[in-house]
Amino acid sequence: MTAPVPAPRPDGRPVPVVDCALYQDGERRPGLLPLTEAMGACHRSTGGFVWIGLREPSVDQLQVVADAFDLHPLAVEDAVHPHQRPKLERYGDTLFLVLKTAVYVEHDRLTPTSEVVSTGQIMIFAGPDFAVVVRHGDSPDLRVVRRQLEGRPELLAHGPAAVVHAIADTVVDEYLDVIRAVEADVEQVEADVFSPERTDDAGRIYQLKREMLELRRAVVPLALPLRGLAEGKVPGFDPEIRAYLRDVGDHLDQASERITGFVELLDSVLSANLAQLGIQQSTDLRRISAWAAIIAVPTMIVGIYGMNFDHMPELRWTFGYPLVLAVIVIACTLTYRSFRRNDWL
Repeated sequence: MTAPVPAPRPDGRPVPVVDCALYQDGERRPGLLPLTEAMGACHRSTGGFVWIGLREPSVDQLQVVADAFDLHPLAVEDAVHPHQRPKLERYGDTLFLVLKTAVYVEHDRLTPTSEVVSTGQIMIFAGPDFAVVVRHGDSPDLRVVRRQLEGRPELLAHGPAAVVHAIADTVVDEYLDVIRAVEADVEQVEADVFSPERTDDAGRIYQLKREMLELRRAVVPLALPLRGLAEGKVPGFDPEIRAYLRDVGDHLDQASERITGFVELLDSVLSANLAQLGIQQSTDLRRISAWAAIIAVPTMIVGIYGMNFDHMPELRWTFGYPLVLAVIVIACTLTYRSFRRNDWL
């Protein structure tokens, strides 16, 4: 059966194709095929499939491909709007897999507003003779994935299932790379909290925790779709690729465990930071109270002798003034030493 050649878009803008190629028995046909030719060629070839890569297409642009491969409207709608949870759905002979990607954002120093993890999405339509990949936002360069997979024709011969595995494996490996980079930020925050210097790290800890929760929302929900593919719960998926997907699932579990560990560690660090702030505030309050008590001694004495009474002890005595000063100094000294002994100063 030959697919109909899609009509040009009314506005004349091209479909944003990153790469488009026909693969036969694991080997790429030479050249970059025009989209219309590739969509027809996949139906005419035996044992071959087309791999089309799209970058942030609009609804009209993706509809060109959807009409050629009979993609379900609900899946097409999800592929245009990138804010989706990782999931796996099946529409007839077509699988629709959504993966959230994660990229580490380089920064000199973590601040309460630093972006640490930037996320995007990859949607994969995998049919018997085609793989349509739609990318949104920050994501790994799938051209590298394509070149690596083209270097393994024995794996690429498994068709669209091999593409699903290669992309999922790359996304999960990127999770692990992000986690390794984030680990340095977590260690730095932990070191700052327990350093002798007084710093207010609560904002940085909250920000890092938010970034970790965002990363966890990308990683954890992907486990169920990968498990469904690896355990053969999806009919028609190449059985030989399942072993590779089980390995990807193991790496995903490692990523999930490490992210959970980071979140728990940040909770502990935040609790420690708040406890330190409480201790510091208590220490400051004690110091203020101690100095206030010391200042109260001369204030009380001069307050008494500042009263304008005629008959007061030692009021007209020659040594009254030096005596009062001596009493003030001795009283303040004794009060100061008492507070020092009790670690209030």
